[in-house]
Amino acid sequence: MVLKDYRFTIGFSIWIAIITFLSLSSFEDLDTGGLNIPHLDKVVHFIFYFVAAILGSLFLKENSKGLLNPLKAALLATIFAVVYGIVIEVIQSVFTQNRSGELFDVLANSLGAFCGAGLIIILFSGKTPLKWKN
Repeated sequence: MVLKDYRFTIGFSIWIAIITFLSLSSFEDLDTGGLNIPHLDKVVHFIFYFVAAILGSLFLKENSKGLLNPLKAALLATIFAVVYGIVIEVIQSVFTQNRSGELFDVLANSLGAFCGAGLIIILFSGKTPLKWKN
């Protein structure tokens, strides 16, 4: 086993751990220095799940040795990301005191996941120099 053979597995696992930690941690005492960008949290949600769908697709490619086609890998990664995003929002609502689950967060998560999967499909569609199979 060579570590570089599992770079997307490691990256995806770390990314999901980061999403989980940041989604369930309290940032009430965080000093933003007066920075107040409306809906910045929705942009962050979008980015989290955009990257999750990309890394999830590449994780599936890596673990199937390229046998799972890009469309199927992107679809599975998107389903995982959307369901995971919903679960995190439910956990925020039920089990945390300083966080709350929001429907618009679920929408931002889902939109990010769909866009990330779309990018994977475009990049590995055969019209680009990127090849899906190893």
